Amino acid sequence: MVIIYLLIAFATLAYALYLYFTRTFNHWKSRGIIGPEPFPFFGNLKETALRRKNITDVFRKFYDEFPNEKVVGIYRMTTPSLVLHDLDVIKNVLIKDFDVFLDRGVEFSKEGLGSNLFHSDGDTWRVLRNRFTPQFTSGKLKNMLHLMTERGESFLEYVGKVCDQQPDHEVQQLVQKFAMSTISACAYGLDIDTIHDKIDVLRRMDELMFNSTYFEKLDMLYPGILKKINESLFPAFVTNFFYDLVNKVITERNGVAGNRNDFMDLILEIRQQTFVTNFFYDLVNKVITERNGVAGNRNDFMDLILEIRQQSEVYGTTRNVDDKAYGWCYRCASLRFYAAGYETSAVTMCFLLYELAKNPDIQEKLHAEIIEVLKRHEGKMTYETLQDMTYMGKVFDETLCMYPIVEPLLRSAMIDYKVPGTDIVIEKGTMALVSISGIHYDAKYYPDPKKFDPVRFSAENSRDRHSCAYMPFGIGPRNFVGMWFAKVQSQVCISKLLSKFRVEMSKNTPAQVEMDPKRNLMGPNGGIPLRIVKR
Repeated sequence: MVIIYLLIAFATLAYALYLYFTRTFNHWKSRGIIGPEPFPFFGNLKETALRRKNITDVFRKFYDEFPNEKVVGIYRMTTPSLVLHDLDVIKNVLIKDFDVFLDRGVEFSKEGLGSNLFHSDGDTWRVLRNRFTPQFTSGKLKNMLHLMTERGESFLEYVGKVCDQQPDHEVQQLVQKFAMSTISACAYGLDIDTIHDKIDVLRRMDELMFNSTYFEKLDMLYPGILKKINESLFPAFVTNFFYDLVNKVITERNGVAGNRNDFMDLILEIRQQTFVTNFFYDLVNKVITERNGVAGNRNDFMDLILEIRQQSEVYGTTRNVDDKAYGWCYRCASLRFYAAGYETSAVTMCFLLYELAKNPDIQEKLHAEIIEVLKRHEGKMTYETLQDMTYMGKVFDETLCMYPIVEPLLRSAMIDYKVPGTDIVIEKGTMALVSISGIHYDAKYYPDPKKFDPVRFSAENSRDRHSCAYMPFGIGPRNFVGMWFAKVQSQVCISKLLSKFRVEMSKNTPAQVEMDPKRNLMGPNGGIPLRIVKR
Protein backbone atom coordinates (compact mmCIF):
# COMPACT_ATOMS: atom_id res chain seq x y z
CA MET A 1 0.00 0.00 0.00
CA VAL A 2 2.85 2.35 0.85
CA ILE A 3 4.37 1.73 -2.56
CA ILE A 4 1.10 2.69 -4.24
CA TYR A 5 0.95 5.96 -2.28
CA LEU A 6 4.57 6.70 -3.18
CA LEU A 7 3.84 6.06 -6.86
CA ILE A 8 0.80 8.33 -6.72
CA ALA A 9 2.84 11.04 -4.98
CA PHE A 10 5.64 10.70 -7.54
CA ALA A 11 3.18 10.83 -10.46
CA THR A 12 1.46 13.89 -8.94
CA LEU A 13 4.80 15.66 -8.47
CA ALA A 14 5.92 14.78 -11.99
CA TYR A 15 2.65 16.09 -13.44
CA ALA A 16 2.88 19.28 -11.37
CA LEU A 17 6.44 19.86 -12.64
CA TYR A 18 5.30 19.15 -16.20
CA LEU A 19 2.52 21.73 -15.89
CA TYR A 20 4.90 24.26 -14.36
CA PHE A 21 7.60 23.88 -16.99
CA THR A 22 5.12 23.97 -19.88
CA ARG A 23 2.95 26.78 -18.47
CA THR A 24 4.09 29.29 -21.12
CA PHE A 25 3.98 26.98 -24.13
CA ASN A 26 0.68 28.29 -25.48
CA HIS A 27 2.01 31.85 -25.61
CA TRP A 28 2.71 32.04 -29.35
CA LYS A 29 -0.20 29.87 -30.51
CA SER A 30 -2.61 32.19 -28.70
CA ARG A 31 -1.11 35.09 -30.68
CA GLY A 32 -1.20 33.35 -34.04
CA ILE A 33 2.58 33.07 -34.37
CA ILE A 34 3.95 29.72 -35.48
CA GLY A 35 7.18 28.04 -34.44
CA PRO A 36 8.78 24.68 -33.61
CA GLU A 37 7.14 22.49 -30.98
CA PRO A 38 8.75 23.04 -27.56
CA PHE A 39 9.97 20.31 -25.22
CA PRO A 40 9.09 20.43 -21.48
CA PHE A 41 11.60 22.43 -19.41
CA PHE A 42 14.03 22.98 -22.32
CA GLY A 43 11.64 24.73 -24.68
CA ASN A 44 13.32 24.74 -28.10
CA LEU A 45 16.89 24.67 -26.77
CA LYS A 46 17.13 21.03 -25.71
CA GLU A 47 20.00 20.22 -28.09
CA THR A 48 22.16 23.14 -27.05
CA ALA A 49 21.23 22.95 -23.34
CA LEU A 50 22.40 19.31 -23.28
CA ARG A 51 25.47 20.31 -25.32
CA ARG A 52 24.62 18.11 -28.27
CA LYS A 53 24.68 20.92 -30.85
CA ASN A 54 26.29 24.32 -31.12
CA ILE A 55 23.82 27.17 -30.70
CA THR A 56 24.59 28.32 -34.27
CA ASP A 57 23.22 25.06 -35.71
CA VAL A 58 20.12 25.26 -33.51
CA PHE A 59 19.17 28.80 -34.56
CA ARG A 60 19.93 28.19 -38.22
CA LYS A 61 17.42 25.32 -38.05
CA PHE A 62 14.77 27.68 -36.64
CA TYR A 63 15.43 29.99 -39.57
CA ASP A 64 15.37 27.25 -42.22
CA GLU A 65 12.20 25.51 -40.99
CA PHE A 66 9.96 28.54 -41.53
CA PRO A 67 11.19 30.28 -44.71
CA ASN A 68 7.97 32.24 -45.34
CA GLU A 69 7.43 33.69 -41.86
CA LYS A 70 8.41 37.22 -40.84
CA VAL A 71 8.89 36.08 -37.24
CA VAL A 72 9.08 32.66 -35.57
CA GLY A 73 7.97 32.00 -32.00
CA ILE A 74 10.35 29.94 -29.88
CA TYR A 75 10.95 29.23 -26.21
CA ARG A 76 14.35 29.80 -24.63
CA MET A 77 13.83 27.19 -21.96
CA THR A 78 10.37 28.38 -20.73
CA THR A 79 10.70 32.02 -21.84
CA PRO A 80 8.79 33.01 -25.02
CA SER A 81 11.07 34.73 -27.55
CA LEU A 82 10.91 35.70 -31.22
CA VAL A 83 13.33 34.86 -34.00
CA LEU A 84 13.17 37.66 -36.56
CA HIS A 85 13.20 36.30 -40.08
CA ASP A 86 12.29 39.16 -42.42
CA LEU A 87 15.18 41.55 -43.20
CA ASP A 88 12.96 44.64 -43.15
CA VAL A 89 11.69 43.68 -39.69
CA ILE A 90 15.29 43.15 -38.58
CA LYS A 91 16.24 46.57 -39.95
CA ASN A 92 13.43 48.20 -37.97
CA VAL A 93 14.46 46.50 -34.73
CA LEU A 94 18.24 46.87 -35.00
CA ILE A 95 18.48 50.27 -36.71
CA LYS A 96 15.35 52.38 -37.25
CA ASP A 97 13.72 51.75 -33.86
CA PHE A 98 16.91 50.99 -31.98
CA ASP A 99 15.86 53.03 -28.93
CA VAL A 100 13.03 50.55 -28.31
CA PHE A 101 15.51 47.66 -28.39
CA LEU A 102 18.46 49.26 -26.63
CA ASP A 103 19.06 46.40 -24.18
CA ARG A 104 20.33 42.92 -24.96
CA GLY A 105 18.22 41.53 -22.14
CA VAL A 106 20.92 39.57 -20.28
CA GLU A 107 22.12 41.30 -17.12
CA PHE A 108 24.25 40.02 -14.25
CA SER A 109 26.51 41.15 -11.41
CA LYS A 110 28.58 44.25 -12.13
CA GLU A 111 31.33 42.87 -9.89
CA GLY A 112 31.27 39.79 -12.12
CA LEU A 113 32.01 41.85 -15.26
CA GLY A 114 28.33 42.48 -16.00
CA SER A 115 29.02 46.07 -17.10
CA ASN A 116 30.80 44.98 -20.27
CA LEU A 117 29.79 46.47 -23.62
CA PHE A 118 27.99 43.31 -24.76
CA HIS A 119 25.81 42.61 -21.71
CA SER A 120 25.36 46.02 -20.06
CA ASP A 121 21.96 47.73 -19.89
CA GLY A 122 21.23 50.58 -22.29
CA ASP A 123 22.27 53.48 -20.05
CA THR A 124 25.59 51.85 -19.08
CA TRP A 125 26.18 50.86 -22.70
CA ARG A 126 25.79 54.45 -23.90
CA VAL A 127 28.41 55.66 -21.43
CA LEU A 128 30.84 52.85 -22.28
CA ARG A 129 30.33 53.19 -26.02
CA ASN A 130 31.03 56.92 -25.95
CA ARG A 131 34.11 56.35 -23.81
CA PHE A 132 35.66 53.47 -25.70
CA THR A 133 34.72 54.01 -29.35
CA PRO A 134 37.68 56.44 -29.81
CA GLN A 135 40.04 53.53 -29.15
CA PHE A 136 39.02 51.87 -32.41
CA THR A 137 39.46 54.72 -34.90
CA SER A 138 41.71 54.30 -37.93
CA GLY A 139 44.22 56.66 -36.31
CA LYS A 140 44.46 54.45 -33.21
CA LEU A 141 44.80 51.34 -35.36
CA LYS A 142 47.64 52.94 -37.31
CA ASN A 143 49.46 53.65 -34.04
CA MET A 144 49.09 50.01 -33.01
CA LEU A 145 50.07 48.50 -36.34
CA HIS A 146 53.79 48.41 -35.63
CA LEU A 147 53.06 46.29 -32.53
CA MET A 148 51.08 43.87 -34.66
CA THR A 149 53.75 43.61 -37.36
CA GLU A 150 56.55 43.08 -34.81
CA ARG A 151 54.64 40.20 -33.30
CA GLY A 152 53.86 38.96 -36.78
CA GLU A 153 57.59 38.61 -37.48
CA SER A 154 58.10 36.69 -34.22
CA PHE A 155 55.16 34.49 -35.13
CA LEU A 156 56.67 33.69 -38.54
CA GLU A 157 59.93 32.63 -36.87
CA TYR A 158 58.02 30.35 -34.52
CA VAL A 159 55.96 28.78 -37.34
CA GLY A 160 59.13 28.17 -39.34
CA LYS A 161 60.75 26.30 -36.44
CA VAL A 162 57.79 24.12 -35.54
CA CYS A 163 56.99 23.29 -39.18
CA ASP A 164 60.55 22.07 -39.72
CA GLN A 165 59.89 19.55 -36.97
CA GLN A 166 56.28 18.70 -37.80
CA PRO A 167 54.30 20.21 -40.72
CA ASP A 168 50.85 19.17 -39.43
CA HIS A 169 49.36 21.46 -36.78
CA GLU A 170 46.04 22.29 -35.16
CA VAL A 171 45.73 25.71 -36.75
CA GLN A 172 43.47 27.39 -34.19
CA GLN A 173 45.98 26.82 -31.40
CA LEU A 174 48.70 28.15 -33.70
CA VAL A 175 47.02 31.46 -34.54
CA GLN A 176 45.92 31.87 -30.91
CA LYS A 177 49.58 32.46 -30.08
CA PHE A 178 49.76 35.41 -32.45
CA ALA A 179 46.41 36.80 -31.33
CA MET A 180 47.30 36.70 -27.64
CA SER A 181 50.72 38.28 -28.07
CA THR A 182 49.13 41.06 -30.16
CA ILE A 183 46.27 41.78 -27.79
CA SER A 184 48.68 41.82 -24.85
CA ALA A 185 50.78 44.49 -26.57
CA CYS A 186 48.01 46.62 -28.09
CA ALA A 187 45.61 46.54 -25.18
CA TYR A 188 47.77 46.30 -22.08
CA GLY A 189 51.26 47.29 -23.17
CA LEU A 190 52.56 43.89 -22.01
CA ASP A 191 55.11 41.83 -23.88
CA ILE A 192 53.66 38.43 -23.01
CA ASP A 193 55.55 35.69 -24.82
CA THR A 194 52.59 33.41 -25.47
CA ILE A 195 54.69 31.30 -27.78
CA HIS A 196 56.62 29.94 -24.84
CA ASP A 197 54.73 30.93 -21.70
CA LYS A 198 51.24 31.33 -20.20
CA ILE A 199 49.36 29.89 -23.18
CA ASP A 200 47.89 27.03 -21.13
CA VAL A 201 46.51 29.49 -18.56
CA LEU A 202 45.04 31.65 -21.32
CA ARG A 203 43.43 28.66 -23.03
CA ARG A 204 41.89 27.66 -19.72
CA MET A 205 40.43 31.15 -19.35
CA ASP A 206 39.18 31.01 -22.94
CA GLU A 207 37.26 27.81 -22.12
CA LEU A 208 35.74 29.35 -18.99
CA MET A 209 34.72 32.56 -20.79
CA PHE A 210 33.20 31.15 -23.96
CA ASN A 211 31.86 27.74 -22.97
CA SER A 212 28.12 27.62 -22.42
CA THR A 213 27.15 27.65 -18.73
CA TYR A 214 24.11 26.56 -16.78
CA PHE A 215 23.78 30.10 -15.41
CA GLU A 216 22.75 31.14 -18.94
CA LYS A 217 19.97 28.55 -18.87
CA LEU A 218 18.88 29.72 -15.42
CA ASP A 219 18.51 33.26 -16.77
CA MET A 220 16.36 31.92 -19.61
CA LEU A 221 14.10 30.15 -17.10
CA TYR A 222 13.87 33.22 -14.87
CA PRO A 223 14.94 36.35 -16.81
CA GLY A 224 16.82 38.84 -14.62
CA ILE A 225 17.54 36.40 -11.81
CA LEU A 226 21.34 36.65 -12.15
CA LYS A 227 21.25 40.37 -11.45
CA LYS A 228 18.87 39.87 -8.51
CA ILE A 229 21.08 37.26 -6.82
CA ASN A 230 24.29 39.11 -7.84
CA GLU A 231 25.68 36.16 -9.83
CA SER A 232 27.86 36.29 -12.95
CA LEU A 233 27.97 34.41 -16.23
CA PHE A 234 31.76 34.26 -15.79
CA PRO A 235 33.57 32.11 -13.21
CA ALA A 236 35.63 33.82 -10.50
CA PHE A 237 38.86 32.80 -12.28
CA VAL A 238 37.96 34.99 -15.28
CA THR A 239 36.84 37.95 -13.16
CA ASN A 240 39.98 37.83 -11.04
CA PHE A 241 42.20 37.53 -14.12
CA PHE A 242 40.97 40.84 -15.55
CA TYR A 243 40.94 42.59 -12.19
CA ASP A 244 44.54 41.57 -11.59
CA LEU A 245 45.65 42.38 -15.14
CA VAL A 246 44.18 45.90 -15.16
CA ASN A 247 45.45 46.66 -11.63
CA LYS A 248 48.94 45.44 -12.60
CA VAL A 249 49.14 47.80 -15.57
CA ILE A 250 47.69 50.76 -13.62
CA THR A 251 50.30 50.21 -10.90
CA GLU A 252 53.17 49.91 -13.40
CA ARG A 253 52.15 53.23 -14.99
CA ASN A 254 51.61 54.95 -11.64
CA GLY A 255 47.97 55.54 -12.55
CA VAL A 256 48.85 58.06 -15.29
CA ALA A 257 48.28 57.84 -19.05
CA GLY A 258 51.45 58.08 -21.11
CA ASN A 259 52.22 58.13 -24.82
CA ARG A 260 51.78 54.44 -25.61
CA ASN A 261 48.42 55.09 -27.33
CA ASP A 262 47.15 51.68 -26.26
CA PHE A 263 43.89 50.66 -24.65
CA MET A 264 45.18 51.05 -21.11
CA ASP A 265 46.20 54.67 -21.79
CA LEU A 266 42.57 55.36 -22.71
CA ILE A 267 41.44 53.67 -19.47
CA LEU A 268 43.83 55.82 -17.45
CA GLU A 269 42.66 58.99 -19.22
CA ILE A 270 39.05 58.15 -18.30
CA ARG A 271 40.16 57.41 -14.74
CA GLN A 272 41.80 60.83 -14.48
CA GLN A 273 38.70 62.54 -15.89
CA THR A 274 36.57 60.69 -13.34
CA PHE A 275 38.76 62.01 -10.52
CA VAL A 276 38.20 65.58 -11.71
CA THR A 277 34.45 65.02 -12.11
CA ASN A 278 34.16 63.59 -8.61
CA PHE A 279 36.18 66.50 -7.14
CA PHE A 280 33.69 69.07 -8.44
CA TYR A 281 30.75 66.87 -7.45
CA ASP A 282 32.03 66.79 -3.86
CA LEU A 283 32.61 70.54 -3.91
CA VAL A 284 29.04 71.28 -5.06
CA ASN A 285 27.58 68.86 -2.51
CA LYS A 286 29.61 70.50 0.26
CA VAL A 287 28.10 73.92 -0.54
CA ILE A 288 24.58 72.46 -0.80
CA THR A 289 25.00 70.90 2.65
CA GLU A 290 26.32 74.13 4.19
CA ARG A 291 23.27 76.01 2.85
CA ASN A 292 20.86 73.29 3.98
CA GLY A 293 19.82 72.76 0.39
CA VAL A 294 18.05 76.14 0.17
CA ALA A 295 18.84 79.13 -2.04
CA GLY A 296 19.57 82.32 -0.08
CA ASN A 297 20.28 85.92 -1.05
CA ARG A 298 23.86 85.54 -2.22
CA ASN A 299 22.75 85.58 -5.87
CA ASP A 300 25.73 83.45 -6.86
CA PHE A 301 25.92 80.42 -9.12
CA MET A 302 25.18 78.03 -6.26
CA ASP A 303 21.98 79.90 -5.41
CA LEU A 304 20.92 79.38 -9.02
CA ILE A 305 21.70 75.65 -8.72
CA LEU A 306 19.66 75.43 -5.52
CA GLU A 307 16.70 77.24 -7.09
CA ILE A 308 16.69 74.78 -9.97
CA ARG A 309 16.97 71.94 -7.46
CA GLN A 310 14.00 73.23 -5.47
CA GLN A 311 11.85 73.72 -8.57
CA SER A 312 12.40 70.26 -10.04
CA GLU A 313 13.51 66.76 -9.19
CA VAL A 314 15.98 66.60 -12.04
CA TYR A 315 19.01 67.10 -9.79
CA GLY A 316 20.13 63.77 -8.29
CA THR A 317 21.39 63.29 -4.72
CA THR A 318 23.88 60.56 -5.55
CA ARG A 319 26.70 60.30 -8.03
CA ASN A 320 25.84 58.82 -11.39
CA VAL A 321 29.10 56.95 -11.31
CA ASP A 322 31.59 56.43 -8.52
CA ASP A 323 35.16 55.22 -8.54
CA LYS A 324 34.11 51.67 -7.77
CA ALA A 325 31.63 51.66 -10.64
CA TYR A 326 34.31 52.92 -13.02
CA GLY A 327 36.61 50.26 -11.65
CA TRP A 328 34.11 47.67 -12.83
CA CYS A 329 33.91 49.42 -16.20
CA TYR A 330 37.71 49.28 -16.63
CA ARG A 331 37.74 45.51 -16.14
CA CYS A 332 34.63 44.97 -18.25
CA ALA A 333 36.05 47.01 -21.12
CA SER A 334 39.24 45.03 -20.80
CA LEU A 335 37.21 41.85 -21.15
CA ARG A 336 35.57 43.00 -24.40
CA PHE A 337 38.90 44.12 -25.88
CA TYR A 338 40.26 40.67 -25.07
CA ALA A 339 37.29 38.99 -26.74
CA ALA A 340 37.70 41.19 -29.83
CA GLY A 341 41.42 40.69 -30.21
CA TYR A 342 41.78 37.10 -29.14
CA GLU A 343 38.76 34.83 -29.48
CA THR A 344 37.06 36.47 -32.47
CA SER A 345 40.29 36.91 -34.42
CA ALA A 346 41.72 33.46 -33.69
CA VAL A 347 38.55 31.59 -34.67
CA THR A 348 38.07 33.66 -37.83
CA MET A 349 41.68 33.08 -38.93
CA CYS A 350 41.29 29.37 -38.22
CA PHE A 351 38.25 29.09 -40.51
CA LEU A 352 39.87 31.29 -43.17
CA LEU A 353 42.98 29.10 -43.36
CA TYR A 354 40.77 26.00 -43.49
CA GLU A 355 38.87 27.36 -46.50
CA LEU A 356 42.11 28.39 -48.22
CA ALA A 357 43.46 24.87 -47.76
CA LYS A 358 40.27 23.49 -49.34
CA ASN A 359 40.44 26.05 -52.18
CA PRO A 360 44.09 26.29 -53.33
CA ASP A 361 43.19 28.44 -56.35
CA ILE A 362 41.79 31.14 -54.03
CA GLN A 363 44.82 30.80 -51.78
CA GLU A 364 47.22 31.34 -54.68
CA LYS A 365 45.27 34.36 -55.89
CA LEU A 366 45.44 35.84 -52.40
CA HIS A 367 49.15 35.06 -52.12
CA ALA A 368 49.82 36.81 -55.43
CA GLU A 369 47.99 39.93 -54.20
CA ILE A 370 49.93 39.96 -50.92
CA ILE A 371 53.29 39.76 -52.71
CA GLU A 372 52.33 42.38 -55.30
CA VAL A 373 50.97 44.89 -52.75
CA LEU A 374 53.93 44.43 -50.39
CA LYS A 375 56.29 45.04 -53.30
CA ARG A 376 54.40 48.19 -54.21
CA HIS A 377 54.76 49.42 -50.61
CA GLU A 378 58.47 48.52 -50.44
CA GLY A 379 57.79 45.55 -48.19
CA LYS A 380 56.28 47.72 -45.42
CA MET A 381 53.14 46.48 -43.64
CA THR A 382 51.26 49.74 -43.09
CA TYR A 383 47.59 50.55 -42.70
CA GLU A 384 47.59 51.69 -46.34
CA THR A 385 49.18 48.38 -47.36
CA LEU A 386 46.30 46.46 -45.84
CA GLN A 387 43.76 48.81 -47.42
CA ASP A 388 45.26 48.04 -50.84
CA MET A 389 44.75 44.29 -50.34
CA THR A 390 41.22 44.36 -51.75
CA TYR A 391 40.99 40.64 -52.46
CA MET A 392 42.09 39.99 -48.89
CA GLY A 393 39.07 42.02 -47.74
CA LYS A 394 36.75 39.89 -49.87
CA VAL A 395 38.27 36.68 -48.47
CA PHE A 396 37.67 37.90 -44.91
CA ASP A 397 34.12 38.98 -45.70
CA GLU A 398 33.36 35.57 -47.21
CA THR A 399 34.89 33.79 -44.21
CA LEU A 400 32.73 35.77 -41.82
CA CYS A 401 29.71 35.14 -44.01
CA MET A 402 30.17 31.38 -43.77
CA TYR A 403 31.37 31.45 -40.16
CA PRO A 404 29.75 34.33 -38.22
CA ILE A 405 31.23 33.92 -34.76
CA VAL A 406 28.37 35.29 -32.61
CA GLU A 407 24.93 33.67 -32.76
CA PRO A 408 22.22 34.83 -32.23
CA LEU A 409 21.94 38.61 -31.91
CA LEU A 410 19.84 39.53 -28.86
CA ARG A 411 17.56 42.51 -28.24
CA SER A 412 14.93 43.08 -25.55
CA ALA A 413 11.84 45.24 -26.16
CA MET A 414 11.65 48.14 -23.68
CA ILE A 415 7.98 48.85 -24.52
CA ASP A 416 5.24 47.09 -26.49
CA TYR A 417 6.29 47.41 -30.13
CA LYS A 418 4.07 46.89 -33.18
CA VAL A 419 6.15 45.70 -36.10
CA PRO A 420 5.56 48.18 -38.98
CA GLY A 421 3.40 46.76 -41.77
CA THR A 422 2.20 43.78 -39.70
CA ASP A 423 -0.20 42.92 -36.89
CA ILE A 424 2.69 41.50 -34.83
CA VAL A 425 3.31 43.05 -31.43
CA ILE A 426 6.59 42.39 -29.63
CA GLU A 427 5.56 42.82 -26.02
CA LYS A 428 7.67 44.67 -23.45
CA GLY A 429 10.42 42.42 -22.09
CA THR A 430 10.22 39.96 -24.99
CA MET A 431 13.55 38.91 -26.44
CA ALA A 432 13.94 39.41 -30.19
CA LEU A 433 16.66 37.25 -31.75
CA VAL A 434 18.35 37.22 -35.14
CA SER A 435 20.03 34.17 -36.64
CA ILE A 436 23.02 35.61 -38.50
CA SER A 437 24.00 32.19 -39.78
CA GLY A 438 20.46 31.54 -41.03
CA ILE A 439 20.53 34.74 -43.08
CA HIS A 440 24.07 34.16 -44.39
CA TYR A 441 23.13 30.67 -45.59
CA ASP A 442 19.87 31.77 -47.23
CA ALA A 443 20.11 31.07 -50.96
CA LYS A 444 17.87 34.11 -51.65
CA TYR A 445 20.78 36.34 -50.66
CA TYR A 446 23.76 34.08 -51.34
CA PRO A 447 23.31 31.53 -54.13
CA ASP A 448 25.16 28.29 -53.40
CA PRO A 449 25.86 29.47 -49.82
CA LYS A 450 28.08 26.53 -48.87
CA LYS A 451 30.59 27.39 -51.60
CA PHE A 452 33.53 29.56 -50.49
CA ASP A 453 33.36 32.37 -53.04
CA PRO A 454 35.00 35.74 -52.16
CA VAL A 455 33.78 37.24 -55.45
CA ARG A 456 30.28 37.49 -53.99
CA PHE A 457 31.66 40.44 -51.99
CA SER A 458 32.82 42.42 -54.99
CA ALA A 459 31.33 45.91 -55.29
CA GLU A 460 29.16 44.77 -58.19
CA ASN A 461 27.70 41.76 -56.36
CA SER A 462 27.24 43.60 -53.05
CA ARG A 463 25.65 46.74 -54.45
CA ASP A 464 22.00 45.63 -54.38
CA ARG A 465 22.19 43.35 -51.34
CA HIS A 466 19.92 44.24 -48.43
CA SER A 467 21.79 46.14 -45.70
CA CYS A 468 20.84 43.45 -43.17
CA ALA A 469 21.82 40.47 -45.33
CA TYR A 470 25.39 40.61 -44.02
CA MET A 471 26.09 41.34 -40.36
CA PRO A 472 28.80 39.14 -38.84
CA PHE A 473 29.54 41.88 -36.29
CA GLY A 474 25.90 42.83 -35.77
CA ILE A 475 24.45 46.00 -37.24
CA GLY A 476 23.13 49.33 -36.01
CA PRO A 477 24.37 51.40 -33.07
CA ARG A 478 25.02 48.37 -30.88
CA ASN A 479 27.24 46.51 -33.32
CA PHE A 480 30.61 45.05 -32.35
CA VAL A 481 32.82 48.06 -31.54
CA GLY A 482 36.07 46.10 -31.93
CA MET A 483 35.42 44.77 -35.43
CA TRP A 484 38.06 46.93 -37.15
CA PHE A 485 40.71 45.97 -34.62
CA ALA A 486 39.87 42.29 -35.11
CA LYS A 487 40.02 42.58 -38.92
CA VAL A 488 43.29 44.54 -39.03
CA GLN A 489 44.99 42.21 -36.56
CA SER A 490 43.83 39.15 -38.51
CA GLN A 491 44.87 40.59 -41.87
CA VAL A 492 48.37 41.28 -40.56
CA CYS A 493 48.72 37.67 -39.41
CA ILE A 494 47.35 36.14 -42.62
CA SER A 495 49.46 38.44 -44.82
CA LYS A 496 52.61 37.52 -42.94
CA LEU A 497 51.82 33.81 -42.87
CA LEU A 498 50.82 33.39 -46.51
CA SER A 499 53.78 35.41 -47.78
CA LYS A 500 56.10 32.66 -46.48
CA PHE A 501 53.90 29.56 -46.11
CA ARG A 502 51.17 27.59 -47.86
CA VAL A 503 48.36 25.78 -46.02
CA GLU A 504 47.18 22.39 -47.24
CA MET A 505 44.68 19.73 -46.24
CA SER A 506 46.27 16.96 -44.18
CA LYS A 507 45.04 13.39 -43.76
CA ASN A 508 43.36 14.47 -40.52
CA THR A 509 41.62 17.56 -41.90
CA PRO A 510 37.81 17.09 -41.86
CA ALA A 511 35.88 17.51 -45.09
CA GLN A 512 33.30 19.48 -43.10
CA VAL A 513 33.85 21.20 -39.77
CA GLU A 514 31.63 20.23 -36.86
CA MET A 515 30.90 23.08 -34.45
CA ASP A 516 31.76 22.67 -30.79
CA PRO A 517 28.48 22.04 -28.88
CA LYS A 518 29.97 23.30 -25.60
CA ARG A 519 30.71 26.80 -26.92
CA ASN A 520 28.34 29.76 -26.89
CA LEU A 521 30.20 31.08 -29.93
CA MET A 522 30.89 29.38 -33.24
CA GLY A 523 34.09 27.34 -33.11
CA PRO A 524 35.45 24.03 -34.47
CA ASN A 525 34.96 20.97 -32.32
CA GLY A 526 38.42 19.58 -31.60
CA GLY A 527 40.18 22.16 -33.77
CA ILE A 528 41.21 21.95 -37.43
CA PRO A 529 44.49 20.19 -38.30
CA LEU A 530 46.24 21.55 -41.40
CA ARG A 531 49.60 21.04 -43.11
CA ILE A 532 51.78 24.18 -43.20
CA VAL A 533 54.49 24.16 -45.87
CA LYS A 534 57.25 26.71 -46.52
CA ARG A 535 57.05 28.39 -49.92
